[in-house]
Amino acid sequence: MFIIVGLGNPGREYADTRHNAGFMALDILAERLNIDIRRQNFHAVYGEGMLDGQKLLLVKPLTFMNESGQAVREIVNWYKCPAEQLLLIYDDIDIPLGDIRIRAGGSAGTHNGMRSVIYQLQFDNFPRIRVGIGHAQGQRGLIAHVLGAPQGEDKALFEQGLQAAAQAAFLVAQGRLQEAQAQFNKRPKKEKPPREAKDASPESQELGQPEVL
Repeated sequence: MFIIVGLGNPGREYADTRHNAGFMALDILAERLNIDIRRQNFHAVYGEGMLDGQKLLLVKPLTFMNESGQAVREIVNWYKCPAEQLLLIYDDIDIPLGDIRIRAGGSAGTHNGMRSVIYQLQFDNFPRIRVGIGHAQGQRGLIAHVLGAPQGEDKALFEQGLQAAAQAAFLVAQGRLQEAQAQFNKRPKKEKPPREAKDASPESQELGQPEVL
């Protein structure tokens, strides 16, 4: 058995917002696997299917983001799911829009939904996929950004991230976590140190004058 949980907020007003990246990535995966996420229990809606001969559950908590842990705890306890067979998908403002990051475990960071999950489960050694939604300006701007729907070029990049998250979740559920990390975890490019000017005079070098960039 493998359980994949997408985090988000229920309700039409939140359906296309950045904060619902987990829900949307899960919908993409559900369509690919022909799993209907409709059954209600455990303070969640979920669907069951099969992947490579094992049962797969796709879960959307209905508790709203900040209380997501309640639903996750209930379904994990009911199915006696070990940590390594639980996968969380959620949004992250610290990752560039369109990128994703895959980790095998770790803290919740600043994400309230994940804080709730870890608090309720009392462990954090489960894999997770973070979908980048980019930064916002200030606390008030943060709320509008997270609970807003991307438009134009941002929407295209957002959807690119959702597609990547769904594919990565497919690989993780197959036991191919490291392969998914190698494929999707982009390392930030290191800036090359500036070259010393070839025509710099000995006097300027001795005085330590800065290069003009």
